[in-house]
Amino acid sequence: MPGRDAFQEAARQLTICNACRYCEGYCAVFPAMELRRAFTAGDIAFLAHLCHDCRACHYACMYTPPHEFAVNIPQVLSTVRVATYARYSWPPVLARLFHDRLLTAAVTAGAVALVTALTWLFAGPGRLFALHRGPGAFYEVIAYWAMLIPGLTAGVYAMAVWLAGGARFWREIGEPAQPLTSGILAGAAGDALTLRWLRGGGPGCPYPRASASGARRLLHGLVFYGFASALASTTLAAVYQDLLHRLPPYPVTSVPVVLGSLGGVAMIAGSAGLISLKLAGDREPAEARSVALDYAFLILLGLASLTGILTLVLRDTRAMGVLLAVHLGVVAALFVTAPYGKFVHAVYRYLALVKNRAEQRAAAPPAAPHGTF
Repeated sequence: MPGRDAFQEAARQLTICNACRYCEGYCAVFPAMELRRAFTAGDIAFLAHLCHDCRACHYACMYTPPHEFAVNIPQVLSTVRVATYARYSWPPVLARLFHDRLLTAAVTAGAVALVTALTWLFAGPGRLFALHRGPGAFYEVIAYWAMLIPGLTAGVYAMAVWLAGGARFWREIGEPAQPLTSGILAGAAGDALTLRWLRGGGPGCPYPRASASGARRLLHGLVFYGFASALASTTLAAVYQDLLHRLPPYPVTSVPVVLGSLGGVAMIAGSAGLISLKLAGDREPAEARSVALDYAFLILLGLASLTGILTLVLRDTRAMGVLLAVHLGVVAALFVTAPYGKFVHAVYRYLALVKNRAEQRAAAPPAAPHGTF
């Protein structure tokens, strides 16, 4: 799209789609599009984040390149999504910088090196490579406060940037006329938790190629629910330690370890599977910068999970200290980059689903009075 702003190009293509309306059954984008006759920047941002990059519309469209209309909805909406990551985040310059995979790799390597070097400096090689077993073994290598304070700081910062970006996004897309009820919020949560719009109208998304498949929905679910399980594990471990006064590491059959292990394995499998789908994917509906962000996020998430699993498996060996430092470094990099990469799409996606639920409810015809025909 040389010489044309991504938002303008998206408006041009959606205007063509609005005249055609062949794809209205594939996902939420097209019914939402049909409620509009012209498209503001807020409308484009809303529709871009409502799009799940399923690509069913692309393979059904008769106006894709080389047709002169050159309609490529998955690609142009991916371009808009990438632009909005910088548009709504703070400071925007960091989002633009972290769109470079090399910088993300450098931050990850730097975080791992920094944590390992500090551990070596303060704990010493004797403690770093020693055997540590029993309650409090991890803290003999890295002090509890040295894990807690940086982790909380990075987590709070990421949440603050996400909330600020979400507020900017919500203002730009426009609050729906329909009041937000618990039913609308719960319905949008259900759409997100079930990955409803990765069904491609029923049989699954034509991803990575033109044949319908449920693989992407399954793998995305593994990543999402794996992360949720790992987060629950971390939260429960904090309860064990701070309320029940039971120090880690915990037995392999304990609830925190089981949840963390299941979550870690699910994230590794889901990340590896999604990467393989992208490697085999059709390049025509893809957007290069969006794919690069996907790779960076999936690799970082997979590394965080893998190093966590290795730390668990080898916690009774002399490798535990180094593995713990490496794991914490990767997790630090994940949270530092979280506000500016693909991680943030969850915030905008949910808000778009909320607005869509509200719009569709407002547009629905009123129910016929009881007893009428």
